[in-house]
Amino acid sequence: MLVLFFIRPGKISKEKKTYPWDIDTGGFHDGSFDNMQKNGITMLNGKKPLSCNLCAKSFSILSKLKIHMRSHTNEKAYVSCHSGEEPYPCKQCGKAFRLQCQLKSHLKRHTGERPYTCEVCAKSFFEMGGLKSHMKIHTGEKLHSCDQCAKSFTHATQLRTHLKVHTGEKSYTCDRCARSFSAPAVLRIHMRIHNGEKPYSCDLCGKSFTVLYGLKVHLKVHAGEKDFSCSLCTKSFYNVGQLNDHVKRSHIKEKPFSCSQCLKSFSKRYLLQKHERIHTGEKPYSCLQCSFSSISPFNLERHLRVHTGEKPYSCPECSKAFSQSGDLKVHMRLHTKEKP
Repeated sequence: MLVLFFIRPGKISKEKKTYPWDIDTGGFHDGSFDNMQKNGITMLNGKKPLSCNLCAKSFSILSKLKIHMRSHTNEKAYVSCHSGEEPYPCKQCGKAFRLQCQLKSHLKRHTGERPYTCEVCAKSFFEMGGLKSHMKIHTGEKLHSCDQCAKSFTHATQLRTHLKVHTGEKSYTCDRCARSFSAPAVLRIHMRIHNGEKPYSCDLCGKSFTVLYGLKVHLKVHAGEKDFSCSLCTKSFYNVGQLNDHVKRSHIKEKPFSCSQCLKSFSKRYLLQKHERIHTGEKPYSCLQCSFSSISPFNLERHLRVHTGEKPYSCPECSKAFSQSGDLKVHMRLHTKEKP
């Protein structure tokens, strides 16, 4: 079988040189490697032909090996490859980096510079890699498929996160309530429950949400859009999660999660976990501004309005606002003359 490697055009020196690395040519070339040193070489026989003779690490491109070799010298820029040193700190936030190029990329976060713009939707990015990754959304390219179900993903990282659904792996644990998650991004979103962060606000009523999806569902309330209809009755819902919960509770009566202490059953695991705290007395959701704590994140969310003054529930008749939905319902009786 003929195996080829390619050299970019250029003059090859006749003077034979020695190098601080080993080159496995597969027996197809025994001449000088000066031109390779300048231009890099490809893989041979499916192997990485360039090996560091100090630590035996292998590389497919000569330029990468040359960078690696500096890790064995005292050149400051690359000693961090093995030592873990981060010699390039950001003067604005103190975060440090192994390489100067990483620092340059990071500085764009402070300047707001986004030089790479999508021609389809005008979204901008700090790096070309971010733009290339984003373009797959428009092309619909999903090359990473799960071998256990029919789902496919745009990025390999998305597939790796998805595979944890099948394995049940949850490596990221909340240090406030011990709840575990399959991805660090999901844990970060969860932490907003504890710190009260709600970055997504409704422009129509001021109500805020911890996740963007919550805001999107909420906007359907203003628009009156209930796109998900129950096939067993006439009820409609704003999202598929509400529909599925309705079917399980009202039609199937499915409650597979039972309490081991009082035998009460629940349709979802998180409802059982919340119920079990009644028996254990655990209250993992604590207010950072006072001594209030609760078994439920929703109770904490309601409590935080005492401190923030948020009143997301407005009367459509007189515009009076309330912090609790129950208070609004009581108030509405003044207009409807309904008796409690």
